[in-house]
Amino acid sequence: MQTPFKTIGIIGKPSDIRIAETLSGLYDYLTHHQYAVYVADDSVQFIKNGNVASCSIDRLGLYCDLVIAVGGDGTFLAAARAIVQYNIPLIGINLGRLGFLVDISPNELPAKLHHILLGHYSEEKRYLLRAKIVRDEQVIHEETAVNEVSILRWVTPSMIEIVTKIDNVFLNSQRSDGLIISTPTGSTAYSLSAGGPILYPSLNALVLVPLNPHTLSNRPIVIHDTAEIEISFCQTKQINALVTCDHIEIPDVLISDKILIKKDPLPIRILHPEGHDFFQILRNKLNWSSGYHI
Repeated sequence: MQTPFKTIGIIGKPSDIRIAETLSGLYDYLTHHQYAVYVADDSVQFIKNGNVASCSIDRLGLYCDLVIAVGGDGTFLAAARAIVQYNIPLIGINLGRLGFLVDISPNELPAKLHHILLGHYSEEKRYLLRAKIVRDEQVIHEETAVNEVSILRWVTPSMIEIVTKIDNVFLNSQRSDGLIISTPTGSTAYSLSAGGPILYPSLNALVLVPLNPHTLSNRPIVIHDTAEIEISFCQTKQINALVTCDHIEIPDVLISDKILIKKDPLPIRILHPEGHDFFQILRNKLNWSSGYHI
């Protein structure tokens, strides 16, 4: 088989035994076609072959020129954050529920993967967000997010009071349950559930979505993705906030802290089967136009 890829990494959802059959079948397919294969340490348990090369998810990019994520969007997000610094592409196989990012189903796997490995695919780049927690002028925590950075009230019944600046220009202050800063990729995730708009994946934009704002005129706003967003708090009493980057939690954020959010310069490269159609995915996943056929 002539292919642009030689060494392939596999990442699975380690807590889900249902991936075992697909993961084993994928491994057997790749090794049968003479690919070198590395499996993430926490997924090796699902491979029956006893001679599996493995490494941590964060080191797959050192050895592989392509990574395949098997699971749902959560597995895909973890894989994307782990390999983004290596500039290698990522393929998603959907064993989850909605699956906006993982667009190959197990029954399509052999045929569609075969064509991708031959070089017949469409590639798109998705950018991540980088969030920094600043305390006393020092960055105390830094994390990336593919979907969104969320600032949330934490273990308190009270709303939090948030001040937002865009490129050091005051945007607004709000009392709410929190604020979501979403990429176009994340616009079909938490942001959508909170009433935010769906952004086309290639847009150079970010969306800020308030969570249950006290002032009902406080609505989502779309800004350019080159902007730096600064979040601070204007509470008069000390409460803690929770910052999440996708599903990674950064607890114990103090009201004296600042959160700086900016697009990360390194994109994740996603490979789709030829004919990939974002609008079709929306129709299928959100059950749009169910009674209409072209």
